[in-house]
Amino acid sequence: MSSLFLGIISGERKRDHTEVVGRANRIAGGLHRLGVKQGDSVCILMRNDIAFIEAAYAAMRLGAYGVPVNWHFKPEEINYILRDSGTSVLVGHADMLHQLREAIPAAVTVLSVPTPPEILAHYKINPDHLSSPDFALDLESWIEQQQPYDGPAVPQPQNMIYTSGTTGHPKGVRRAAPTPEQTRASERMRALIYGLRPGVRALLPGPLYHSAPNSFGLRSGRLGGALVLMPRFEPEEFLRLIEDQKIDTLFMVPTMFIRLLKLPEAVRKKYDVSSLRHVVHAAAPCPAEAKRAMIEWWGPVIHEYYGSTEAGALTFASSDDALKKPGTVGKILEGVELRFLGEKGDALPQGQIGEIYSRAADQPDFSYHNKPDKRAEVERDGFITSGDVGYIDEDGYVFICDRKRDMVISGGVNIYPAEIEAALHAVPGVHDCAVFGIPDEEFGEALMAVVEPQAGVALDVADVRAQLKISLADYKVPKHVEIHRDLPREDSGKIFKRRLRDPYWERAGRRI
Repeated sequence: MSSLFLGIISGERKRDHTEVVGRANRIAGGLHRLGVKQGDSVCILMRNDIAFIEAAYAAMRLGAYGVPVNWHFKPEEINYILRDSGTSVLVGHADMLHQLREAIPAAVTVLSVPTPPEILAHYKINPDHLSSPDFALDLESWIEQQQPYDGPAVPQPQNMIYTSGTTGHPKGVRRAAPTPEQTRASERMRALIYGLRPGVRALLPGPLYHSAPNSFGLRSGRLGGALVLMPRFEPEEFLRLIEDQKIDTLFMVPTMFIRLLKLPEAVRKKYDVSSLRHVVHAAAPCPAEAKRAMIEWWGPVIHEYYGSTEAGALTFASSDDALKKPGTVGKILEGVELRFLGEKGDALPQGQIGEIYSRAADQPDFSYHNKPDKRAEVERDGFITSGDVGYIDEDGYVFICDRKRDMVISGGVNIYPAEIEAALHAVPGVHDCAVFGIPDEEFGEALMAVVEPQAGVALDVADVRAQLKISLADYKVPKHVEIHRDLPREDSGKIFKRRLRDPYWERAGRRI
């Protein structure tokens, strides 16, 4: 173990902790000279890269907010975040910046990061866009000219993550810097949930612009062990890195489990994953069958939590919980209160499905940047909601049914797509799927299922519907089923459901 590299690893590139800290301090010094101060924003437009971590650490050192920007966004969406966040600095990969000449406000200083070879190997990038654009400063040359920041220590806020809503512009979740007591409570909770401890060897396959991978990555990179970044999740390469780097801690999303389980058994058995100690997943429902199969493969090291960017972590489930109560997201964490409310705001008893509202004693409060009215909309009596619906059973286990905004109301009946998606995953030959509501003249909404088959498999629509009727009530079987070979995805592998759903509603000229 002593011969293993300690620091941050991305592809063939490695930087030890001393170098990362030194570079982050020089970036902080340069940002300070550019006028960045406590409470300001610094936007970061990068795929997973060591420089992303360094830029985020630099902003935090000044008490400023790092603002990760989803690099899938179109120029006008990026322009909105640059303006809304009030940033004066954008740090971005060179190839992305070339497309943003007109989208970057004139007052913003742009620092161009060389696009590294491991990213060039995984993405189709215009070779003419690898050098810094003429409106940007080359980060590496710029760093050499900066002195390390030596200002006083200030409270360090979390990065400000912009959430993508179903309608309107994304909202920046701005959380106050924690008090010392809140910091200690947060670290205890993160140790439980993320499994982070000094010397951890962590692997991050998810994108740093997302809330939970960002939190996991920035924390694990400071614990003296190793943080291995993947430019893009690739199942077999993921297993190879676990074995090669003796990874003990992971943050994943359920889609990754499903893709790993699709690997041929010979490939799965080829790699030693016995170093794994703590694997945590979140962000989307996990089919119970996939969870059980992963526990059988990796052992009882798989954990789950439920929460949101706004609320933080609210529940936690161990492998034993998952086997005992398939589909649960666990029990309520210490210091957290949950309420399950009906349509009229009335508290519902155990077993009844309601919208979930939460309050966490040790979590610094948040605001939606520049949108106090939107913050008020999600609060009720000091509790906040992210729009999820679910219930708590008689043993204290919480179950999530779906997002309220994803719920389909067909003929006056509430239908939760997540339940149908779980049933579709069990249909032989199905690789992935998305279920959502589309306009229907008779019922208001009708269920649409878009199904992606496994490679080499030809799915029959009638057969898929017949399989669903075995386990679902007839009204839950989608009226419309389409087979698509390539579903639109984020780089995490999660399906862009809005891209599938929105055209139907746009054609109908309505949203509900």
